[in-house]
Amino acid sequence: MAITSANQLELLQTAEAVAREKMIDPDLVIEAMEDSLARAAKSRYGSEMDIRVHIDRKTGNATFTRARTVVEDDAVENYQAQFTAAQALPYFEPSRDGQSGWLREGQKLEDFSGRPQPGDVFEERVPPVELGRIAAQSAKQVILQKVREAERDRQYEEFKDRIGTIINGVVKREEYGNIIVDVGRGEAILRRNEKIGRESYRPNDRIRAYVKDVRREARGPQIFLSRTDPQFMAELFKMEVPEIYDGVIEIKAVARDPGSRAKIAVISYDNSIDPVGACVGMRGSRVQAVVGELQGEKIDIIPWSDDQATFLVNALQPAEVAKVVFDEDATRIEVVVPDEQLSLAIGRRGQNVRLASQLTGLDIDILTEEEESKRRQAEFNARTKLFMDTLDLDEFFAQLLVAEGFTDLEEVAYVDVDELLAIEGVDEATAEELQTRAREHLEAANKAALENARALGVEDSLIEFGGLTPQMVEALAKEGVKTLEDFATCADWELAGGWTTQNGQRVKDDGILEPFDISLEEAQNLVMTARVMLGWVDPTELESAEADEADGQEAGV
Repeated sequence: MAITSANQLELLQTAEAVAREKMIDPDLVIEAMEDSLARAAKSRYGSEMDIRVHIDRKTGNATFTRARTVVEDDAVENYQAQFTAAQALPYFEPSRDGQSGWLREGQKLEDFSGRPQPGDVFEERVPPVELGRIAAQSAKQVILQKVREAERDRQYEEFKDRIGTIINGVVKREEYGNIIVDVGRGEAILRRNEKIGRESYRPNDRIRAYVKDVRREARGPQIFLSRTDPQFMAELFKMEVPEIYDGVIEIKAVARDPGSRAKIAVISYDNSIDPVGACVGMRGSRVQAVVGELQGEKIDIIPWSDDQATFLVNALQPAEVAKVVFDEDATRIEVVVPDEQLSLAIGRRGQNVRLASQLTGLDIDILTEEEESKRRQAEFNARTKLFMDTLDLDEFFAQLLVAEGFTDLEEVAYVDVDELLAIEGVDEATAEELQTRAREHLEAANKAALENARALGVEDSLIEFGGLTPQMVEALAKEGVKTLEDFATCADWELAGGWTTQNGQRVKDDGILEPFDISLEEAQNLVMTARVMLGWVDPTELESAEADEADGQEAGV
């Protein structure tokens, strides 16, 4: 692209040709030309000058101007491109030669009354610059750079809106196991960990993949593809099942073990349409089309249910479930299956239960009926022994309490006396004696716990903090939490416990107060209360955040 003169119609023709070739706006090419000509002019007139070039979009004529901007009196840094209002005043009059003029906020200033203001720009024409060989080469490089940047911006804007969709492309080459895919107006990459199993591709093979991410980077937009993402399978079903595309059937959850097995939960908003049957299709035609694209991946299509227990039973198919036991916070569930169904429920290498856990978002423990029976018997014996030792009861009476649903001393001590009287053979005197013994034992245990806590150095600020029992304070002290400030720095999971993933395996983190059945929400409330008491958190901000969260939940966010 040799530029021999700044005043030629060829500039427009060149700009249009480049714009067509790169599929970008011709104005962007012309602006790049203006910038390159301005740089060339600065090398002649001086780099400190503010030289501007405007190319007429109709004639191709290039106009070179020198600009000077009005600034505050103490802000002049470049005398070649800036001047004060006082210095600009002699120029603040109509131009007689028509070669100069004023701009205010980018617009031509027709009314010259008043005084110059900071930000006003005075432009005066300067002779155009003839480009030599070196200057023309430099201008060409600037134009090409601007064109590349414009092309990258166009590619990014085009592909960023395609995140979450399926794209078709042609394999160009393979680099270290990663597949470079031609997707039309750009290149995308399918990393080796995003490929299904050991699938391989050759140049010019057609490929279909899920657009997982598009990032704007210095070398251009990077388009990342995936064939292992669960949403890839969801999008394939959307293409094969018209009812999903139309919104009559919705995919609620997807879990995959890429190349091996997958589970997909669907729900129908039309009672006359079976969601599972619609996804399977006539003689399995629809699901087989998806299976073929996923290299033979076996797919379990499961009906979605708002009831967690029902949904979990469906998710563990083809295993039969005898019983589902929720814990209080309903994030971990025990599933009891017949002895002969255990291997089927767990699946090969734990695949079935792992996919069911991903699908439901719950941690699942699989127990056989025999294991559950043994565990319940062990719990029954432990509670019986507790009541025998602490309340000085015989084995029969202790077992009677456990059988009636009493699990600890607090329940016996503070339950309504009528619940004790409901037990066969318990009169008012017996009930009163039971509660007295339970309370005396609890008071003695609390006293001992407080003495141990103080011996460990616990301060009164933590002992007097509401919401913590003496046993909790003792447990905190053993872990080095001895002041209210120490407690306020704890995370909720440090108190209530939780799960983390290490090397792909879920690992249990024991909480300091976990033996006391404290939930994450309760732990968070205690910690935030301590921070408010210490003045670390503004209570009004806390109330506002809680109100916003409540509003979001009501709105279904």
